[in-house]
Amino acid sequence: MRGDRELTVAVVYPSLLGTYGDAGNALVLQRRLQWRGLRARLVAVEVGEPVPEHCDVYVLGGAEDGAGRTAADMLAGDRGLRRAVAAGRPVLAVCAGLQILGHEVRTHTGQDHAGLGLLDLTTAPRAARAIGEVTGRPVGGWSADLLSGFENHRGSSVLGSAARPLATVLSGVGNGAGEPVEGAVQGSIVATYLHGPVLARNPALADWLLESAVGEALEPLEVESVTRLRAERLGAVRAHGRVRGRTTTR
Repeated sequence: MRGDRELTVAVVYPSLLGTYGDAGNALVLQRRLQWRGLRARLVAVEVGEPVPEHCDVYVLGGAEDGAGRTAADMLAGDRGLRRAVAAGRPVLAVCAGLQILGHEVRTHTGQDHAGLGLLDLTTAPRAARAIGEVTGRPVGGWSADLLSGFENHRGSSVLGSAARPLATVLSGVGNGAGEPVEGAVQGSIVATYLHGPVLARNPALADWLLESAVGEALEPLEVESVTRLRAERLGAVRAHGRVRGRTTTR
């Protein structure tokens, strides 16, 4: 496909779903394509605009409760993202993005709000906010490297049978419900509570999404600054003795 196709990376409602700079995940995807000599452009889908259904990959970020509810209501009335998911186009959803793609979100005030039902999960509030570094072992063979990121959320998400975890938690909270797992994977959707942006700290996760978008395996890509960042963050977690069981530096 090199040179004869331009891939589009859509950032959905960045002014609503961008509290922690999660829109930067889209920039990571674009850069990793360009570093491989592939053409890529970003499409910011703002509030009030229809979500295009033919982009190659979609990014939804985190938000406060009110902004998340607004985003969920608007997406419920816009079929673009649903059609994209039905067509198997990859989606990365972070924190509030994860929650609103599920069946239902209960806020800390006890109000229930419907999600889009694209992920088999429900979310309720935790007693305490989960804040800090998270390390996890990938589930499903998408990477041999550890998942690394930073969580900041009140949500506790329970996965249904149609969704599987993105990773098993070695340090931190993750989904915060039952088994120590982090995130959710269902069809073409990859969801996580990790900010950071998470793709800047996990190139294997970025390339997993991109290979799904491109439809073929990508050439290996080593970026020294990313390698240093991962080593520093994983080293910091180990230094504080927060990792459950054995782990590696990768």
